[in-house]
Amino acid sequence: MGPTPVDETDDVADIRWVDFAAFYRETEPRVRRALVAACGVEIGVEAASRAMELGFQRWSDLRLMDNPAGYLYRVGRNAARDRRKALPAVVPEAAERYGFEPALPDALNALTEQQRQAVLLVHGAGETLASAAAMLDISVSTLRNHLSRGLDHLRRRLGVEPARHSINDDPESDR
Repeated sequence: MGPTPVDETDDVADIRWVDFAAFYRETEPRVRRALVAACGVEIGVEAASRAMELGFQRWSDLRLMDNPAGYLYRVGRNAARDRRKALPAVVPEAAERYGFEPALPDALNALTEQQRQAVLLVHGAGETLASAAAMLDISVSTLRNHLSRGLDHLRRRLGVEPARHSINDDPESDR
């Protein structure tokens, strides 16, 4: 259980700021990575900024939530929805800039949104299965399904053989 709601006196406002600042340092990078994975760099960074701004405005409620990072991720997704529709999730120029397989952006864009989010959060942003599932507000089992299907689709599309060990080999694994 989180802290209890408090009145907004000057001293409490200072404490509120300190609490949010610590939360921001811990949470903003994760929310930003997840939104960039879901929406692309420009829109994802903007959506993360808007989500964190709203998080500060609603800190007294947000701090009591079980999954505030997941809530802010969904706020950012909603903020980015209209702008993102006009752009691919992964831009082809990224392959040249970051030195990965040139066909990967098109292959990622061909995935379902859920599969793309799972692959980019776990393998692109380095989130654990539990963390990625919480951010997407789904179970780890559902995330594993999206991840497995997405990776299978990418392998077929890119002509890559599966690794000897898959994400499902160790059911206790959180990666």
